[in-house]
Amino acid sequence: MSADLRPAEATVVHTRILRCTLAPDDCYAYWRNVDPGVPPSERAPMAFRERWFGVKSEARVRTLVPDMVERFDAYPSALALLRALGPIPSRLRPLLCHVHVQLADPVYRRFTGELLPRRRREGYRTIDRDTVVRWVDELEPGRWGAATRIKFASNLLAAAHEVGLVGSTRDPRPLVVPFVPEVVLGYVLYLLREVRFDGTLVDNPYLRSLGVEGDAPSVALARVPGVRLAELGGARELTFLQPSLLAYGLQNLKEAA
Repeated sequence: MSADLRPAEATVVHTRILRCTLAPDDCYAYWRNVDPGVPPSERAPMAFRERWFGVKSEARVRTLVPDMVERFDAYPSALALLRALGPIPSRLRPLLCHVHVQLADPVYRRFTGELLPRRRREGYRTIDRDTVVRWVDELEPGRWGAATRIKFASNLLAAAHEVGLVGSTRDPRPLVVPFVPEVVLGYVLYLLREVRFDGTLVDNPYLRSLGVEGDAPSVALARVPGVRLAELGGARELTFLQPSLLAYGLQNLKEAA
């Protein structure tokens, strides 16, 4: 049996979100400027010299670039598409960044794809930092001190606010299901088809974070361009009408742009 050579979602817990949250403008700058042929070790000096991220300090650029490598270079077909698209509307950038932060960060993935959807299902309308601090401690009991847990909670909530999953930067923060264009749901599906991840194409933390769970997939995914959803005996099956994420995105995301 041949090995599955597809890239995989990250599973090792790390603390990169303490240094960089969603950062959609910085992600966009990275897509527009990066040359995958340049070794990652050489990119930070180049990015600072060429001002990819504007007036950010060299120290900040050296923090950003390795995180961008984990978010995007780890998924080459996605990076190839994002580079090929050219200008991407600001309304779409946070959503695209969100799914890549989920892929690269298991803590953010569980926060947005498990905790927030569970609270919505249980009837909670808000969330606060203290709740997230306790949740972080339960993830890795005793691993982090109080200051680190608070920073985790603050940055997770900040990232969720940037993508529109919480409606305020102050407690109590309303839980929100953002408007997600069907073309972005298609991006998620085509990307996941090319990635090893925990879940199925119709039931996973990536879609749950965007409000697509329970009976919602039947409605939401049926409208996604480039995808056909069939249901038989309660089981859902997706048929992909494009051969790859790159082909899908060049046809559909380019039109949305």
